[in-house]
Amino acid sequence: MSVFLTLLLITILLLLLILIISWICFRMAFYAPNRDPADLEAIDIPHGEIYEPYRESMENWIKESRNMPQKHYSITSFDGLKLTARYFEYAPDAPVELMFHGYRGNAERDLSGGVQRCFALGHSAFIVDQRCSRYSDGNVISFGVNEHKDCLAWTDFLIQTFGPDVKIILTGISMGAATVMMAAGAPLPENVIGVLADCGYTSAKDIIKVVIRQMKLPPAIAYPFVRLGAWLFGHFDLEETSPITALSHSSVPVIFFHGETDDFVPCEMSRRNFEACSSAKKKLVTVPGAGHGLSYPVAPTEYVEELRTFFASE
Repeated sequence: MSVFLTLLLITILLLLLILIISWICFRMAFYAPNRDPADLEAIDIPHGEIYEPYRESMENWIKESRNMPQKHYSITSFDGLKLTARYFEYAPDAPVELMFHGYRGNAERDLSGGVQRCFALGHSAFIVDQRCSRYSDGNVISFGVNEHKDCLAWTDFLIQTFGPDVKIILTGISMGAATVMMAAGAPLPENVIGVLADCGYTSAKDIIKVVIRQMKLPPAIAYPFVRLGAWLFGHFDLEETSPITALSHSSVPVIFFHGETDDFVPCEMSRRNFEACSSAKKKLVTVPGAGHGLSYPVAPTEYVEELRTFFASE
């Protein structure tokens, strides 16, 4: 075999290996299989020991929200997906929290407690099943890159549906927080009076590298395969934008919450996001003893009062 053919064969094998590893990374990080209709009505609670003390409360929040008056809405995304949401009205003229759930979660699982919290503040709740979740279409999770565009589309929908005077607060938890923080860097209508970002990460790159380290793999080697997998098979660029970059262009008030014992998205990420935020009005609240996504269950009274004070003049 000639040297040329040998080199060609080696090159082809290397390319195949790169494609296979990138495909595996895509499937692990970004692919969401079709949802089984039989599972959609099951009461879904996050897995893990940190959630066990709050399981009963979470189940009750879901049951209560199912029994509350609600309206169902849908829109079509910029790339042709049907996206769904539910609206819980506190009062016709109440501010509306446009709420987004976390990675591989759904609106009911992650945001039912938020509905109760909204009502305690005199807010209406509009909870969105992000692309790939529950009744929304899609099979590719993009860590906020495409999701923040959906957020902007839902914002326009709320104005069209509830009128030009509606006040909107963009609210998100975990990847949902990344979603609303990325949206905060875009030109927003005056209807958006603020952003609530609970335990969000600084960038998709940063949080993926955290997970890679937890898997005992070298981030410098593994991350490029993850990014390539997103680009080749998910058709998006992980580094197109990020929360920490978008926040440097934000002007609306932003309040950050983060549990101090979060072992998934480090609390330090919210500190960095807070420092990067260019909004004239901003606040960071860290909650001792709270794990990932648990700031409100751990300290519900303090959480509500912080929000009441922060948005009092908006």
